[in-house]
Amino acid sequence: MNRYLGLTTTAALILTVGGALTGTPAPEFRDLFNGKDLTGWVNVNTDENTWSVKNGELVCSGHPIGVMRSEKQYENFILHIEWMHMEPGGNSGVFVWSNAIPDERNRLPDGVEVQMLELDWVKLHKRDGFDPPLAYVHGELFGVGGVKTVPDNPRGERSKSIENLCKGRGEWNTYTVVCVDGVIKLAVNGKFVNGISRSTQKKGYLCLESEGAEIHFRNIKIMELPPSSTAVAP
Repeated sequence: MNRYLGLTTTAALILTVGGALTGTPAPEFRDLFNGKDLTGWVNVNTDENTWSVKNGELVCSGHPIGVMRSEKQYENFILHIEWMHMEPGGNSGVFVWSNAIPDERNRLPDGVEVQMLELDWVKLHKRDGFDPPLAYVHGELFGVGGVKTVPDNPRGERSKSIENLCKGRGEWNTYTVVCVDGVIKLAVNGKFVNGISRSTQKKGYLCLESEGAEIHFRNIKIMELPPSSTAVAP
């Protein structure tokens, strides 16, 4: 069993058994997107028509650059999100642990970005003489807006996916993002392939990114996990 998957499964089992013993409800996934409208989301700095719902899917036009955030902040959680690019070279992502305040220069907020790049992005940039590393097109994790992290698989300050499991435009991809105590583990289409630790920001909003190309989202779910203890032992 993949070691990251094993850790996640073990953690879920402990929470379930612990809840049964203490009488507290075990954590469960709940929908962040209802498939009908934008209830639960707040437009931060994009246009009114940047985000829409069609056939049960959350559609982002990609214009202008900016984000839409969740209504509430999250600390420890497991995020399930499915996404599909509709244009070659499409760029997008989801920010976790963000304050959702955009930078004036690039219109994007701080937090840790979970990268979503379409496969043809590599082909487009190879024309300019840039030869990106394996899995550069998707699954990268990196702090932005002053947030610092320690990469599991360093590419500079970023952490790159160790395997390319992403599908191309017109096909759905699934991310499972486990965020606990400043540590993030990312699974792409059913396999854990990347992670970071020691994030200097460990609580905040979730932000979906509009970055120049149409992208669709669906089945956005979250399982909230117990908060970290900040008490100092006597």
